[in-house]
Amino acid sequence: MDLVRDVFSCTKPKSSTSHFCFVVETKLQHKCEKETHTYFTSTTIISILLHFLLVASFVSSVYSLEFSANQSFLLEEEVQKLKIVRTHLQNINKPSVKTIHSPDGDIIDCVLSHHQLAFDHPLLKDQKPLDPPERPKGHNKLGVLSENFQLWSLYGESCPEGTIPIKRTIEEDILRASSVNRFGRKLTSGVRRDTSSNGHEHAVGYVSGDEYYGAKASINVWAPIVENQYEFSLSQMWVISGSFGEDLNTIEAGWQVSPELYGDTYPRFFTYWTSDAYQATGCYNLLCSGFVQTNNKIAIGAAISPTSSYDGGQFDISLLIWKDPKHGNWWLEFGSGILVGYWPSFLFTHLGDHASMIQFGGEIVNSMSIGSHTSTQMGSGHFSKEGFAKASYFRNMQVVDWDNNLISLPNLKVLADYPNCYDIQEGVNNVWGNYIYYGGPGRNVKCP
Repeated sequence: MDLVRDVFSCTKPKSSTSHFCFVVETKLQHKCEKETHTYFTSTTIISILLHFLLVASFVSSVYSLEFSANQSFLLEEEVQKLKIVRTHLQNINKPSVKTIHSPDGDIIDCVLSHHQLAFDHPLLKDQKPLDPPERPKGHNKLGVLSENFQLWSLYGESCPEGTIPIKRTIEEDILRASSVNRFGRKLTSGVRRDTSSNGHEHAVGYVSGDEYYGAKASINVWAPIVENQYEFSLSQMWVISGSFGEDLNTIEAGWQVSPELYGDTYPRFFTYWTSDAYQATGCYNLLCSGFVQTNNKIAIGAAISPTSSYDGGQFDISLLIWKDPKHGNWWLEFGSGILVGYWPSFLFTHLGDHASMIQFGGEIVNSMSIGSHTSTQMGSGHFSKEGFAKASYFRNMQVVDWDNNLISLPNLKVLADYPNCYDIQEGVNNVWGNYIYYGGPGRNVKCP
């Protein structure tokens, strides 16, 4: 405002002229203030814009660096994971003398029997499969079912003598699992207890309170609908010993539909074992060192064909698990006379001696993926009351006693965790001996 005073210097106002001088000065002063304010406002806006652009540029650079670092970290993590997966595949996929491509997409490798994964176990190093044991007394060998019940062998393909057929494991199989360590293993709580847990639901017939040395039954095979990849549906026999705590020992065999394990919805012949309640020991099929296969015509883990149809033809498989009285190993027989292999007795603690419970029946996993009970089917997907050709069954159920005799079931009991979802009923007659019908559709108006 010094410039204004220099140009319009006025003395003491005396008249209208003086008043005019004051008015002019005031107007010019207002004009200068307005221009100065406009200049200041423009400068401030430019300064703020420059500051904003500088900050945005800095943030963008930081974000770009962080994004790049994250991308590099994720890429490195994926590369490391693939390395672990491929190392695991090298360990479980043994060199083959012949490869068979199954119609369902499976690859079957014919591996020398003494090169199978079981013989990586320190206690089996440099050994070979054992000779067949003595069969239980009372074992009926009539009506031998052809071993050609799997898709890979339907067109006459087979593995040479001295080899065993093994379903090849591929990267996608392992990547579907929650981790490499959990691949090929059940979640905990795979056996019926007083209450179900971890989403496992059962409908089973069982005997307990005695010493058991094996079990036998015929099971009809279905292709139940499984709601999502993280659920399964199976029908099997359990040979059990120990408590239902961490010392639980089980041997299991039957058929299952498991999209996570196999990548499809075919019913597949399977085996399982554990000596610590599914925590760190045991696995499905031949996916870890344990079960020793001796048969060159059956691929454990391969798809079963044909299957049963509702109100139509029924296809069942007969399974026998028993403890060899001489060596103490637990053997598995398919059909009537086809030895599949054995679980060495040293794998177990309690089952090193005998079983304390035998179970027959179905199991599903209910993940509650849409907030209600799963629609995954057990067995045929129909309740037990529908009976033959409609419900799933176990027939000719027997156990092996202390003297290696096959006997009928003493005091058979049945139990279903959620009978409105899956149920079970038992019976006995002259043709089927002890039998059960079991299963169900899962979610329905009474099973919300």
